[in-house]
Amino acid sequence: MSESNVVSYNNTFFNSLVAGGVAGVVVDIALFPIDTVKTRLQSELGFIRAGGFRGIYKGLAPAAAGSAPTAALFFCSYESFKRYLSSATGAVNSPYIHMASASCAEVLACLIRVPVEIAKQRRQTLGNTQKTTALQILWRAYKMEGLKRGIYRGFGTTVMREIPFSLIQFPLWEYFKLHWTDVTGIESSPFTVALCGAMAGGIAAGLTTPLDVAKTRIMLAEQGTATKKLSPRIVLTNVYRERGLAGIFAGLAPRVLWITLGGAFFFGFYDLTSRLLGGNTSTDNANI
Repeated sequence: MSESNVVSYNNTFFNSLVAGGVAGVVVDIALFPIDTVKTRLQSELGFIRAGGFRGIYKGLAPAAAGSAPTAALFFCSYESFKRYLSSATGAVNSPYIHMASASCAEVLACLIRVPVEIAKQRRQTLGNTQKTTALQILWRAYKMEGLKRGIYRGFGTTVMREIPFSLIQFPLWEYFKLHWTDVTGIESSPFTVALCGAMAGGIAAGLTTPLDVAKTRIMLAEQGTATKKLSPRIVLTNVYRERGLAGIFAGLAPRVLWITLGGAFFFGFYDLTSRLLGGNTSTDNANI
């Protein structure tokens, strides 16, 4: 690898780190109430018993604290995998490279995302009525069930949700960006990148809602409950028996709204921050 390539890679890595972190924080703080409503709709307790519209900012602290490192790790990994695979295969703008890169990045990001989700979602619902902090929630989970079954409960289910989501979202996002100017005649900008992200995110969110329902049910399960020991397939089967398709797609509207708006904020701020840092824009990165 030449010196210029090393410098280019380091710049891409740094820009992805900062831009991803900034975008993640903006999205999680701005759209947190919608996420809370979605989580309570999917809760086994039901929307009203899980809190309804009361205390819709419960769980914001762990979400805000975890959003920057999670998003930064994801985008650093995504851009790194994409650059490496493009160089190794000689393929440019291949959807398969985007899919593989996003999938690998999601697995790594889940190392941070899952504990954050555990703390956040248990704070969002009334299943945890005590005024405990995120650290206390995670410590209690660790003491009662250990690392794998406590702090990382639902890791596999989360990965099962995130990978299909990314397999849909990122190829669509890259495709929309690549053809935006040709189709619309409008030059790429942070605003157009945001629109592409919103469209891609909304489509992916709707299609993967059942996986999100299973993930939420498993993460909210306390030790000793039946849901704790069930697989995503069995959880969804039970949900269907209880509530039909309405249960399988519980929280569809707020999830699609949240991720559509989140996609606009996230990819828009990611592109804007990259431009301000003087590095490759997301459109440039698509052509690596």
